[in-house]
Amino acid sequence: MGPTATGKTAMGVALAKRYGGEVVSVDSMQIYRGMSVGTAAPSPEETEGIPHHMIAVADPGEQWSASRYAAAADECVQDILRRGRLPILVGGTGLYFTALLRGTSFAAGQSGSAVRQALEQRMAQEGGEALLTLLRQVDPETAARLHPNDEKRIIRALEVWQETGETISEHDRRTREAPPRYRAVSLALTFSNRSDLYRRIDDRVDRMVEKGLLQEVRELLALGLPPTATAWQAIGYKQFLPVARGKGTVEEAVAEIKLRSRQYAKRQLTWLRRDPTLHWIFWEKEPNFPTGLQKATEILTAEGVC
Repeated sequence: MGPTATGKTAMGVALAKRYGGEVVSVDSMQIYRGMSVGTAAPSPEETEGIPHHMIAVADPGEQWSASRYAAAADECVQDILRRGRLPILVGGTGLYFTALLRGTSFAAGQSGSAVRQALEQRMAQEGGEALLTLLRQVDPETAARLHPNDEKRIIRALEVWQETGETISEHDRRTREAPPRYRAVSLALTFSNRSDLYRRIDDRVDRMVEKGLLQEVRELLALGLPPTATAWQAIGYKQFLPVARGKGTVEEAVAEIKLRSRQYAKRQLTWLRRDPTLHWIFWEKEPNFPTGLQKATEILTAEGVC
């Protein structure tokens, strides 16, 4: 685990080579085909012959949830275990890690359902405050955490209640209390100095542009990818979309991508630091993979995993 641009791919490959493992990507955007440059999906050279799963398994027009990812990724994990290999999960999407490792169940409801369409129509007509007032009547615990402008979560909470009769707060509490499906040792990579992380992020964005990020965006446009597709929300694609349409400059897009990537890394670190079970490996100016691998080996040995 770790924020973007911390060397997770290389460390995952190193661990897989040492322990006879295979990598399962835990990245909400690497699942999509045709987005290898902007998502930093590992190249054949970078994988060094180690099998990588859950990369380029979906059409970019598909909408994948954490629940759908966890179900598909769990099949990969089970297959790896059956073959006597070690599953090594590598990525930066925290919700997907939680869903896979804990075997989290998700409350009912789906995009495009009649219930959601009706709620979305009411939201458009009545506004967030009206629906939040309705939510307070059935799920005051969730309502207390939400702002009237948080329309997506208000609709989601009401949808769960209407479809199941259970509040989303009750469902989440029951899920948290369930024992995790897998016993895992979690390693987190980051830099001792935040400025070194940000510099590495900026360098990686520059390399993505050199490798053809704008061309990837143009190819997705040529496929007719709808503007509502989740793929367009990925950092890099969202910023280069106006450029591909002739409404912005490459320089403006690159500056925005670097800013959003740094902000995303900060959010990733905030999420990771909530987990007291993480074992941190800190880099200095650049990743030192031999040293990192040695530290990881010591941790895994102490935990009795390897």
